[in-house]
Formats: sequence, C-alpha cells, structure tokens
Amino acid sequence: MASRARHPSLASLILLSLLAVASAKVFFEEKFEDGWEKHWVKSDWKKDENLAGEWNYTSGKWNGDANDKGIQTSEDYRFYAISAEFPEFSNKDKTLVFQFSVKHEQKLDCGGGYIKLLSGDVDQKKFGGDTPYSIMFGPDICGYSTKKVHAILHYNETNKLIKKDVPCETDQLTHVYTFIIRPDATYSILIDNVEKQTGSLYSDWDLLPPKKIKDPEAKKPEDWDDKEFIPDPEDKKPEGHDDIPKEISDPEAKKPEDWDDEEDGEWTAPTIPNPEYKGEWSPKKIKNPNYKGKWKAPLIDNPKFTDDPDLYVFPNLKYVGIELWQVKSGTLFDNIVITDEPEYAKQLAEDTWGKQKDAEKAAFEEAEKLQQEEESKDEPADSDAEDDEDDAEEDSDAESKLEEAEEAAEEAAKHDEL
Repeated sequence: MASRARHPSLASLILLSLLAVASAKVFFEEKFEDGWEKHWVKSDWKKDENLAGEWNYTSGKWNGDANDKGIQTSEDYRFYAISAEFPEFSNKDKTLVFQFSVKHEQKLDCGGGYIKLLSGDVDQKKFGGDTPYSIMFGPDICGYSTKKVHAILHYNETNKLIKKDVPCETDQLTHVYTFIIRPDATYSILIDNVEKQTGSLYSDWDLLPPKKIKDPEAKKPEDWDDKEFIPDPEDKKPEGHDDIPKEISDPEAKKPEDWDDEEDGEWTAPTIPNPEYKGEWSPKKIKNPNYKGKWKAPLIDNPKFTDDPDLYVFPNLKYVGIELWQVKSGTLFDNIVITDEPEYAKQLAEDTWGKQKDAEKAAFEEAEKLQQEEESKDEPADSDAEDDEDDAEEDSDAESKLEEAEEAAEEAAKHDEL
C-alpha cells in the first residue's frame, strides 16, 4: 500500500511556535514603559562641548498606539549616547537574536539608527564613539550614497563590516531590524520580519583568512588555448575588395568661377567618404574547436587559515547602547530585545509593529495631508527683497552645515569600521 507523506498541520505549527516562544531565553527586553529611566544611563559624552543631545520619551508625531512610547532624538546636529546593563552572558552554543524598531520621523539627511552590544565592563557615563563594542547593527543614512544596514562584528581587536550590501528603509515609518547569529556561524538579517540577507560569517565578513587560495605556483600550460573565437580559415577576401578606395572625389563639387589656375594652381575636387568602401577586410570569427575556457589557477588550502569554531561567539555580552550622530533629530527607538529564540523576536514584532503599522501609516498620511494644506495656503502677495536675501543666506548656511555634518558622519563611520 502506498504511503503518503504527512505534512504538519497549521495547528501543530502554531503549537511548535508557541512552545519555542515559551522556552525562549530573553537576556534583555526594553519596551520603554514607565520607569525605563531607572536602568538606562545617559552618557556625558560630548557634554563639555555642548554637543550632547537630549532624548524625548514619546510615541512620536504619528503612531499606531499613543501609549506605546520609545526614546527619540530631539536636537539637531548632536551626538547621542545612552546605555543599559543586563546580566552578562555568552551566546556559545546558542542562537543570538538582536532586534529593535526604529522610526525616522524627520526626513533624515545624515544620521544613524543603529544600536550596539558591548562586552565586559563599561563606564556608562563615558560611553561614546570610542567605546569598544562587540556588535553594531542597524540602519545608517547619510547623503545620497549611504543608505544601508550596518552589521559590524568585533573580532581579534578589529571591527569588521559585512561585505554584502543590505539596503535599509528610508521612509518616515517604524521598521523592525533583526540580526540573527547561529552556532553554525550562519546569520540572517531581517527587516519587518522579512529576511533581506543571509549567509555565513566565514564568507560575508573578513574575520578569518580564506580557507582556499589560488595556488601561487600554478602556471597556465603552454598548450592551453583560451581563445573562445578564432578567424575562420575558410573565409576568403572578396575579389576586388582592395581596389575600392576609401574616399572619392565629390561628384557634385564644381570648380569656383573665380578660380585662377595660374594663381591658385590646378583645381581638384574635394574628396568625400566612398559609400562603396567596406573598410579593412578581416575574416569572420568562428567558435574555436580547441577552446578550453579561461584558465584559472587551482585552489589549494590556505596555509594561513586556522579555523575558529567559536567564530560566532561573543562571550561577555553585558550592555546595549545607542550611540550616534544626527544632523536632523527625530529618530525614535523602541522594543529592543536580545534573546536566543527567533520566534520570540518575531512574535514581539508582530505584537507591536505588526498590530500598529496600518494605523501608523494612516496617521502619517493624515499628517502629511495637513502639512501640504498649510503649505498651499496663499502666501502674501508682496515679499521684501531683504527677506529673500535672508532666506538665501539661511539656505546657504544650512547646506554648509549639512556638508560639515556629512563629513563628520563619514569620519565616524570610518572609525567604527576600523
């Protein structure tokens, strides 16, 4: 009797998911409910330079639930640094899931939306851009060129940026960013519970030397034919091909009436390209029957490669920190979670962002509509020339500040990647 494969039912899948969520180990979770300030420490970094930005506790200008609040950057051209401590743990033999939501209410010109995980002991009042970290993850936007998800891992005293390009969201709505690192050294990056990138820590970061390299001693054999096409030996040049001149006298040219042969010399008609000329002849190309393909040096084991079975391990994770620079403020962070169970993080995203996204989008569209109506109101008919000049100066100053800010952000990004 033929057997029939059994597929798990929807009910069993839901049950498995619920069991996974129930058994999840949550190392840190922050929904920014009342009392959140008690376990977060605002850093004094940049305070002496009057460049330390203040955080607002808010649900934002538009939202899907006014009671679901987060922390939002509130001052332009400022550095922000804040951190929270949790019981130290290692992700050895565990899946590490790092997730949070972020919303850029401003039309972000230059600024980060990433969060860091730090190890060991950190002076939280001095936490800043120079503080070593283990993982930096999240969106970064600056100018037209930088619109990507940062995923930087600290390994052997260096910070290594993911080699793959992961575009980030650039609108003014809430999005959920998830970074999953597994014990088999594979990873996934999700945005709004949708996988955007996946692969291996071995191949997608330069953490270790490559396992295989091209054999430096290998040489292409002398008889290796790597010409894919060759001239057709059967193709012959048409008779009379070389007798066709490249240029001919212009048949429509006429000797000028005032031309004097004695003074001007013998008149000759100017030449024009010959429409019959077919160019230099060359035989047509055919497939080379002896073609062996492009030669490549064979791969050999890299003598400099030493495997690290703990490549994925961060043994002393102890803090979560937000440290960033913003030209325009308005970035709002919420619902941070660090766990060992992807299903738990997924469910948290669905219970927060998932339930609120439609209402938030509607609120945003209504806010945009009201703003457009305000902007479309009739301006005064007469405008002073002086006001126009002031506006131009303000625009110029703003552009200058933006250029300076982008340069500062680029320097900061380079520092993070080193």
